[in-house]
Formats: sequence, structure tokens, C-alpha cells
Amino acid sequence: MTNLLHAIRNIIEHENFEIRALYKGRNRANSMGEALESYIKDAFANTLEEENVLVRMQAYNLLFSWLGSKNNPPDLMIRGGDAVEVKKTQKANNPISLNSSYPKADLRTDNPMLTEDSKKCESWTQKDLIYAVGHVSDTRLHSLWFVYGHIYAAQPATYQRIKTTISAGITSISDVEFSETKELGRINRVDSLGIASLRIRGMWQILNPRKVFDYLHQPTNHRFELVTIIPTEKYLSFPEESRQRVENIERDNFKIDDVKVQNPNNPVDLIDCKLIRFYSNQ
Repeated sequence: MTNLLHAIRNIIEHENFEIRALYKGRNRANSMGEALESYIKDAFANTLEEENVLVRMQAYNLLFSWLGSKNNPPDLMIRGGDAVEVKKTQKANNPISLNSSYPKADLRTDNPMLTEDSKKCESWTQKDLIYAVGHVSDTRLHSLWFVYGHIYAAQPATYQRIKTTISAGITSISDVEFSETKELGRINRVDSLGIASLRIRGMWQILNPRKVFDYLHQPTNHRFELVTIIPTEKYLSFPEESRQRVENIERDNFKIDDVKVQNPNNPVDLIDCKLIRFYSNQ
């Protein structure tokens, strides 16, 4: 089984952030978004240096239960472990676009955005969710943040209330025809001929973790930085062998600190966390 601590160790040991060349050369990516997703998967699977396609497929099959769908979350599900949502920005501080899916503290099988296949790929009802946010240029990865959803996003009811209120207001419009939809609303037969319709979609965003947690970390002048925030309770739930994998890293540009972050559901409540950072000029 793999987990976030294994991925951190693999990224540090590999230390190659020219991800476009890496994945274009393996015919695995036509865009930086695809390259970033492949990089994250390989970091968790310990296949960052694996050239053999069959070996990599076997590692994926052993460690992952779901590898994502273009329009449905998540991008990765670890078998018996966490889920991962990969997000790309081309400017360091840009907000994260979530489109029609509101921010998620965790991943649950009752989420209407999930496919039936992802719900049935293993026996599960709820998974902790990791947001993996990469700042990329046209060729390389400049920074990568790993943040757990339950210290980044509020509980679902916070966002669902807004969505429900908007949907209720839309359906109160008289003399129009509505249809069932996963979006905010859909109005059919708007004109006299009944040939025009209106889809009403939410376009959710969330602030970049670089800005949300700027009280913990400020950008450096290194060519690459890895920043990870893990609730201490979650960190201690990982196997001791996994914790030793990162605690035994002896690099001047690597550090683990005990910090506190604000609870997204009640900012006066502080959550104990581990802040893990790595810097590189490669």
C-alpha cells in the first residue's frame, strides 16, 4: 500500500521537475495538465523512473482502485487509502478552478459527481481527500502543494446550502419548463418555438493553498518547492514505516515542523498539523 508520505519520499529521491520532457518522451502527455497528473500517479506508485509500461501498469493495478475520469472527480484513488484531486495553475497564486464541483473536505460515495464505476471500484463509503496543486510553466513543475481537504474546505452543508438556495430561486420562475439536472438548473423551451434552452452551471473556485496558508509558508527563490500540510492525527495514523521514510530524510533543504492551522468550519479552532517542506534547485 502507498500513501502521501511515500509519494513525498519518491519525489525527493527522483528530483526531476522537467515534467513535460519526462512524459512527452514516454508518450504519456500532450499537455502540462496530463504531465502533472502522470507525475502525481507515479510519485505515489514509485514509478517515476520506470520506463517499462507493463511494470508501471502492474504497480497501478496493485496500489490504485481508480485512475480518474475526465469530467468526474477524483483523479486518483489509493486502494484502501486516500483519494487525490490534482489541480494545475500557471501562475503561482492563481485560485483553483473547481468548475461545477464545490470544495470537498473529503470524498463520499453519495457525491453525485462520482461515476458508478468509481463508487464500486472497491468497498468504501468515505475517503480522506488530498488536493495536489502544482504550479507549472510550459515545461517544468515549479511548486507542488499537498493539502488535506478537511483543513482546506468546510463541510459539504456549507456549500450545499448555497447551491440549494440558488436552485430553489431558479425553479420559482413562472411559465417556464424545468428538467432534472446535476447543475444549478436547466430551463427548457424558453422561446415560442420551444427550441432554446438554458443550462445554469456553478463555477466554483477556491483560493490557492499558497495564499490560504501564507501564515505558515512564504515562497522561496528555489527552482522547486514541495509543501505538504498533514493534520497530526492523520500523520500518526500512517504506518510507522511510512513515517520513518520521511523522518529519516537527511537533506539540508528538507524540514518537518509542528504547526497549527485554522479549522475551516470554525477559524478560532486550531488544528495540530505537520508542515513538511523540501526545496530544490534542480
